[in-house]
Amino acid sequence: MKRFRAILNGKKAGEPALREAIFAMREQGTPLEVRVTWESADMLRLVEEASQDGIERILVAGGDGSLNEAVNALDTLAHEQRPELAVIPMGTANDFATANRIPTTIAAALELAIHGQTHQIDYVKANNRCFINVAAAGFGAEITAETPIELKNFLGGGAYTLTGIVKALGFRPYEGTLSVSKGSWTGDILVGAFCNSRLAGGGQEMAPYALINDGDMDVTVVRPFLPHDLPQVIEEIKNPKEDGEFVVHLKTNWLEIDFPKTLPLNLDGEPYHSQKIRFEVQHQALAMVLPDDSPCLR
Repeated sequence: MKRFRAILNGKKAGEPALREAIFAMREQGTPLEVRVTWESADMLRLVEEASQDGIERILVAGGDGSLNEAVNALDTLAHEQRPELAVIPMGTANDFATANRIPTTIAAALELAIHGQTHQIDYVKANNRCFINVAAAGFGAEITAETPIELKNFLGGGAYTLTGIVKALGFRPYEGTLSVSKGSWTGDILVGAFCNSRLAGGGQEMAPYALINDGDMDVTVVRPFLPHDLPQVIEEIKNPKEDGEFVVHLKTNWLEIDFPKTLPLNLDGEPYHSQKIRFEVQHQALAMVLPDDSPCLR
């Protein structure tokens, strides 16, 4: 029988519904062990221990941050040593789980985590760090929380891509070079989104057609613009293309950033700062339990 181990975010471990669901699963005969994290470093240790103990599937109960920690921990293991990964979404946003139609109730999510089928999916390495969902750069990484609600309603899904655009009009953009397999571009950017999955910022649609097993990121970069250009910018967000004047969208399996001034970045919401970053898709490097009808699977 397959061995399962749940790794619970310490802040969620006492949740009654989670405890009840785990006890119920055990009563059904499923050998489900439990470990609890106290601080971020615990995830690496617990994932390594699970691999060493021959655990075949780990269940991470937490939000996008806990999932990010698990992916970074799994990345340190040889491919053949990585347990399968399932997630029980218990965070504030749960953007990755939402995009992939993982059940929102704990009992249903646990049922899928135990009995669901795995799919080989991608994640992305940014230098020595990983993300599975979305990386945001520039002003989008700095002032997401300050985006006015009126602006979000006005721009819809594009608001997160252009977080704080009203404030950004008064900022100096970031200058540097972006390189992909098709060539390089040097100039200024306001914000950038590097997407493995589709949602970020609490359900904002960043990359509506992104797939998590196609070997590519969906990349959107917004160039500086003047206030009177805003209608065109909004139109280009709605209909992105590679040769947009202000909004450039492309698919690529790697991307390099070289900026003289450190570009603010977050990976699945976790801050990361570097002047030079190489993003590289790790194609189908992770076995993850997902619903068969996940729209993010090719």
